[in-house]
Amino acid sequence: MASQDWFEKDFYKILGVSKETSDAELKKVYRKLAREFHPDSNPDNAKAEARFKEISEAYSVLSDKDQRAEYDQMRAMGSGPRFTGGQGFPGGSQGFPGGGAGFEDVFSNLFGGGGGMGGFGGFGGPQRGADLTHRATIDFIDSIKGTTLKLNFDRGGAVQVKIPAGIQDGQKVKVRGKGQASPNGGEPGDLLVSVHVKPHPVFVRDGSNLRVTVPVTFVEASLGATIQVPTLGGEPVKLKVSPGTPNGRVLRVKGKGVESSKGTGDLLATVEIAVPSHLSEKAKAALEEFNNLVPQEDPREDLLLRAGLL
Repeated sequence: MASQDWFEKDFYKILGVSKETSDAELKKVYRKLAREFHPDSNPDNAKAEARFKEISEAYSVLSDKDQRAEYDQMRAMGSGPRFTGGQGFPGGSQGFPGGGAGFEDVFSNLFGGGGGMGGFGGFGGPQRGADLTHRATIDFIDSIKGTTLKLNFDRGGAVQVKIPAGIQDGQKVKVRGKGQASPNGGEPGDLLVSVHVKPHPVFVRDGSNLRVTVPVTFVEASLGATIQVPTLGGEPVKLKVSPGTPNGRVLRVKGKGVESSKGTGDLLATVEIAVPSHLSEKAKAALEEFNNLVPQEDPREDLLLRAGLL
């Protein structure tokens, strides 16, 4: 993982943290800087793009436990005296015993390379590029049925992102190899798409089920009826309301919920008795006559009794 330019770059200074900074705090600082200098937030800003690359490279090294240890070790070695040929070492034209062996060869042997300071081939390989994050908003029906998004970026063109059926609000989709490019020839990072689902005006998700509130009239709830209930992205279905159905009762429509690899949920229809806001004088008289015909029972008597008020 090591690179020659690690000697020249102070990744801690780039991120504005100390060597004692914890992993959690490092991630917090990186996310703040990445949001500030991300190319999407700074279009046509070459300085911001260069700063973003610098931040990403620093975080990719310091966030990896092994790379961070290598980096700290290399920086510690590089912070000592820089020796040149003929200075302070007896013997030989390059200042090392036996002649011919210079400072560059010492580092080449230390790190297993065969080409002096430009190698470090045996010490590690190219580092992986940093992951990129993106937030996408999709319609409610697309979260249930699945869809494919085409995301356009200023750099790298368009990326196709497959959104699986049944995805929930806040979940992430990973697109491998579509993140930040490696600074030294390694594999690119991944693109992490955070999905936000728009609310639906009628349906609400409840796990693998869908919920919908269905208004019915007092007569339908009292005498029973067959009503139409909407489904998500399909034709309405007929549902039987039994005589004497109370307000709030939940009626189930099998197989009209959320489709996933674990199966398909149901549609749960909650009955809501609709009370007319305007009544004619004739209708009011009919209701009063109806009220005289039904048993004169207090529907709140049991409630007050259980509350200890009777």
